[in-house]
Amino acid sequence: MLLELNLLQFQSNLRLSKSGASSFIFDPIRRKEVALTPEELLRQLVLQYLLEEKKYPSHRIRSEVGIEVNGLRRRCDVVVYDADVKPWLLVECKSPKVALDQSTFEQAARYNLRLRAPFLAVTNGIATYCCALDFDQERFEYLGELPGYPGNIQ
Repeated sequence: MLLELNLLQFQSNLRLSKSGASSFIFDPIRRKEVALTPEELLRQLVLQYLLEEKKYPSHRIRSEVGIEVNGLRRRCDVVVYDADVKPWLLVECKSPKVALDQSTFEQAARYNLRLRAPFLAVTNGIATYCCALDFDQERFEYLGELPGYPGNIQ
């Protein structure tokens, strides 16, 4: 089920800067400026959506989380942790130029085999999908929106 996220409404929240020929964007989670790429721009818009729209607590969000998959170092774009500091939502961001296809979902699923977050989302800014995962039953269900953070009243 395709989600309707208006991520561009958060553009004014972004802090952009330049140094010579290089452009940067401030990451409020990592608390530092990072190189501005299409994927990074999307990651920052997603972070703003999670913080401002969904009211996820910033101290439970991490960006660029390092994991090991099949002996290789990989990075998850955004991981949200629950109150027990267990992975709760994994968000994989792709450049808007990258179509979301089977390989995109397989990459996110491989990352999540390691984390075992009960929610998984994939976005390229144009299209966003989110699903709830049941590891015991080996099933998943597409959701109509990103889940509300556990314990948050919205």
